[in-house]
Amino acid sequence: MDCMQQTKQKFCGTGYDHCQLKLVNFEAHENHLSHETQGLSEKRLVVRRGKPFKFTLMFHSQLWSSYTESLVLDVRLGNMAQRIPVHFSDEQFDPHCWSAKIYPGNINAESVTIHICTPVSSSVAVYTLLVHIETKHFRRSYAVGSFVLLCNPWLKDDPVYIPQDVQIQEYIKSDYGMIYMGTNLNVCQRPWSFGQYEPGVLEACLKLLQLSPQHLQDKHKDYVLRADPVYLSRVICAMVNCEDDMGILRGRWQGSYKDGVKPSEWSGSADILHRWVSSNFSPVCYGQCWVFASVLCTVMRVLGVPSRVVTVFNAAHDGNANVKIEEYYSTTGEKLNLSKDSIWNFHVWVECWMRRPDLGEEFDGWQVVDPTPQEKSDGIFRCGPCPVVAVQQRCLGAHYDTPFVCASVDADVIRLIVRNGQVVSKKVNTELVGELIYTKSIGSDSPENLTQTYKTMKSDDPAVMLPGHPYEMVMMCSSAHPTPRSLARSAGLDRNRSNRMDCRMAEESLENDAESPPSLEVSLKIDGMPSVGESIPMCVTVTNQSSNPRVLMENLNAQIKEYNRNPQESFWKMQKEVHIKPHEVLKLQHTIPPSEYESVLAGDDIMNFAVVIKDVTTEERFLDTQEVNISSPQINIEIEGGDSIEMRREHTAQVSFTNKFTKTLNGAVLTVEGSGLLHGKQEASLSLLKPGEKIEKQVSIMASSPGTKVLMATFSHSNSPNVVSRSFHKVSVTSS
Repeated sequence: MDCMQQTKQKFCGTGYDHCQLKLVNFEAHENHLSHETQGLSEKRLVVRRGKPFKFTLMFHSQLWSSYTESLVLDVRLGNMAQRIPVHFSDEQFDPHCWSAKIYPGNINAESVTIHICTPVSSSVAVYTLLVHIETKHFRRSYAVGSFVLLCNPWLKDDPVYIPQDVQIQEYIKSDYGMIYMGTNLNVCQRPWSFGQYEPGVLEACLKLLQLSPQHLQDKHKDYVLRADPVYLSRVICAMVNCEDDMGILRGRWQGSYKDGVKPSEWSGSADILHRWVSSNFSPVCYGQCWVFASVLCTVMRVLGVPSRVVTVFNAAHDGNANVKIEEYYSTTGEKLNLSKDSIWNFHVWVECWMRRPDLGEEFDGWQVVDPTPQEKSDGIFRCGPCPVVAVQQRCLGAHYDTPFVCASVDADVIRLIVRNGQVVSKKVNTELVGELIYTKSIGSDSPENLTQTYKTMKSDDPAVMLPGHPYEMVMMCSSAHPTPRSLARSAGLDRNRSNRMDCRMAEESLENDAESPPSLEVSLKIDGMPSVGESIPMCVTVTNQSSNPRVLMENLNAQIKEYNRNPQESFWKMQKEVHIKPHEVLKLQHTIPPSEYESVLAGDDIMNFAVVIKDVTTEERFLDTQEVNISSPQINIEIEGGDSIEMRREHTAQVSFTNKFTKTLNGAVLTVEGSGLLHGKQEASLSLLKPGEKIEKQVSIMASSPGTKVLMATFSHSNSPNVVSRSFHKVSVTSS
């Protein structure tokens, strides 16, 4: 930052020919170190609220006379102005009010250093600073520049204060994260570069606030409310998607991505923010949940709100808001697309740390903020901030969007087998949804399990008294005994339920029947974690709990699916008659060769396996299912000299892929890219890649800013053009 700035002056009165202000030194280096904002901007002074910062005034020939003239600061935000007289003092600052002082020893013949403290309740924004030199008869004014004011998680009085230094390091200062994906049985991880120290990222985040509908409709009101992190998070959450505003990202979950970037190809937020700015704030194409969440995490960390990316495995999207997820299967085990409800194999959102004075201190701490446009909150596509403790304790009346988040992590799954429009079997699973909830551990790439913070206390009564309101039951509907569905409906989350099929009445009667213990137990398990090109082994275990021998019909089914959608048509089926003795346990082994599934793979796919066992005599049916992601072959990435590189110095990266398949791959292409390390993409190609053969690409990388960057390599071939292997590699950049 050029911290020496020429001043623009405007003065009132006549006959004044004494001191004239020449330069202002914003002491950027010292202020940025003191305020923990180093690296956020080279052009602006960036400070945190509630903590003093300093600047030095330098005059042409002589200092102002402190006996006859006064120094007054004028801080402006929109149409608001704050007049701050400058005093000589060595007392401590009060972080709750505007004040400015000159310490003894901070003044000489031609310059003076002024310390200014902003209130901890100040709004996050860019402020303009003026200096007035006044007497009783005239005033000389200087527009000396501007400064960016952020939240201050280091300060106890700030509502985003987080107590531990390691938490601040991880959730504010770290520009690197780990996203967990796949299924709860085969968790995959990919690094993400939040990129808050990349040039232009701070400016993009500030522009995001200025382009919000709230600011465009009422600038004054928006500036006032920006002091509250609850308000900030709701505004930014909506602005990360573009559904209601000039937001950053457009989502797409199916179809072609040729007119943009496929969501799985992003590896960092900076590239997305840069594209948004350079396109004159047109939405960047395309995002999915982990992209939306990671960009939101970047913006919140930049603004000073502690944030982390969280993955919920088996996240429910409760389409009809009854806190139950209905899934339909055929008698042969094929999953049917008959429900508005769905379970995403994983869903990614953000937790932001803040106090909740609107709810009471019991709800302070981590808050769910979800920018993926799924449902509207107060008429806008956004979700949260919802207190995690409210989800855990099922306080459905707590703002914001708690019923939706509760259903996402703790709905019941009802699996129904249908035949000729009638429900012939029902199985309820109360543990599947939200079975695993992960975030990156502090100081480590390994996951931290957050499941118990969401699900420890599960109440049968959905209307829970809000802590802090001991004499008032929180009722969100007129019913004396509200149901989860009525609570969700009154919170604006209910949808019109479609007439799905003739089996509805049968389904309701089944739910009302008292369930007797099953006479047969059936479980399906995939052995190991399958990889593309390998056979998929599975085991069906059948336990006969009766004293009679039984003749069974085993139906196995396999379908390809994307993580957030119902499966496609079956690609593999099997039917077999099985005989089982009284109290016998049978283990039925099956294998799906790669030739059966490779032609239907479409990228980062998940497979849905289901088994339906039918008792031929009684016609009872028993269902079990499992979903597993198929791992791609790994690409090797090595940085010459190690994974820590110096800024603005050229380094070499070696990228290679070895064909471990038993067949020759045609049209092999290896691509390398990395925001902040490489300009554009670099490729190597081979017309034929034989078994055991290697394709390599050597690239020169250079970083222009410190922090953590991510190199991404992709491998594709024309044998299965839709199957792409991706690998990510973390690179730490140090200042030279």
